[in-house]
Amino acid sequence: MSARPVDPFGPEYAYVQVADDVQRRIAEGEISAKLPSERNFAEEYGVAYTTVRHAMAVLRERGVIVTVHGRGTYVKPQESGSDPR
Repeated sequence: MSARPVDPFGPEYAYVQVADDVQRRIAEGEISAKLPSERNFAEEYGVAYTTVRHAMAVLRERGVIVTVHGRGTYVKPQESGSDPR
């Protein structure tokens, strides 16, 4: 699998397209731990670095990723729905 191209003329903003595609890649297991750098994503998707930064903010808001200052951005572990009691 790889990145889906961003359609600059599509109905969704470019940053939403990137966020949706990264989330898809996470759900499919293509990305499972640490995410590539934002600059690498920008090159891969053919968009500006700021577009990727905005997409990462959307994914953080969705609870899909977590960023640790100085360490990187990671797929957020999914909490299980079971109660251990």
